Amino acid sequence: MRKDRTQERRLPRRGLIVREPYATWIVEGVKTWELRKHPTRVRGPIGIVTGGRLIGQVSITGVRGPFGLQELESFQHLHRGDPEFLRRYAGGRPLWAWVLEDPEAYPRPIPVPLRPGRMLWVDLSGLADQTEP
Repeated sequence: MRKDRTQERRLPRRGLIVREPYATWIVEGVKTWELRKHPTRVRGPIGIVTGGRLIGQVSITGVRGPFGLQELESFQHLHRGDPEFLRRYAGGRPLWAWVLEDPEAYPRPIPVPLRPGRMLWVDLSGLADQTEP
């Protein structure tokens, strides 16, 4: 009997906090660019965290940009951002596209303890020492 792949997977050591519906779109492979105000040096697998739950993972494979809002209109099929939301988020500054590949939605979300305050990344190392249940 074959073992289920999710039972063998080790969880990523860091998670990116993403609001809905974007988080679900990322782990479903619908959204392949995550727009942020700064580039990142992070590469490889990361968890996607929303609402205090780890819902899946992707790999960051690169960064593109910086982009102005007009330039991003041509890439809406990759970032899925609403133009008005992006305008407010950017605040007149350029945005960077974090390129995402290998999306995987977990069959059951995993609770993640969050610290108070505004955060971009969550340390999942306590969860990463175990395989997904």
